[in-house]
Amino acid sequence: MEQLKLNEVKKYIEDNIGSFHEAREEGLEKLKLSTILFKKNPYLFKAKNILTSEMFVRKLVDAYLSSQEETMFGTFLERLAIFVCNKVYSGKKSPAEGLDLEFEKQNVIYVVAVKSGTNWGNSSQIAKMKENFRKAKQRLRTNSKKTPVEAINGCCYGRVSKIDKGEYKKIAGQRFWEFISDNANLYTDIIEPLGHRAKERNEAFDESYARMLNIFTAQFSNEFCVDGSINWNKLVKFNSGKEKVKVRI
Repeated sequence: MEQLKLNEVKKYIEDNIGSFHEAREEGLEKLKLSTILFKKNPYLFKAKNILTSEMFVRKLVDAYLSSQEETMFGTFLERLAIFVCNKVYSGKKSPAEGLDLEFEKQNVIYVVAVKSGTNWGNSSQIAKMKENFRKAKQRLRTNSKKTPVEAINGCCYGRVSKIDKGEYKKIAGQRFWEFISDNANLYTDIIEPLGHRAKERNEAFDESYARMLNIFTAQFSNEFCVDGSINWNKLVKFNSGKEKVKVRI
């Protein structure tokens, strides 16, 4: 085990956080109104009594971008966790399907599925993770018969009430970062460097977002409004109808 050097963690974050911003900006540039109209639930927006094109488009876009950003930032946190564990325990990217990290600590081999938050999957996804754990354990026990192997679902933020899940353990937040780094304060130490150049990157994003919102609002009004009111029938037919509705968006 090596002592974690916080300056190395800080440098890694500052050198790599730009990839999150770049992916976010690229996703915004490629976004099309038709794409998000297909992916979001029109019935929900009607039930929320959305009355204007601007309000509809803003809520639609924000919901879509929020989901995308959660995934993008989760990927960044997962890579950070692997970097940290590599520095302390020589952890490495797992070759196992669906798993992220393997390392040895106190004479135990750990296989880890790293997730962003605690509420990350449905029952079938959890079942698949458990199957991946079983396969990884079998492989590692064949190669290292005398070394115990344990499976961990590590979550970068949040808190869990029950750690022992039978076939694996689930740890989150401070417990997870301490587990891979032997540093009880790492979960707060990483906050400050995450803000590296955040102001300027977000200002640029906000300008692009505003332009896109104006364009999408005009497109939506032209195609899905009649006499200033949203044409919900046409919108639902576009989203869910058996026959394709032709629109210019």
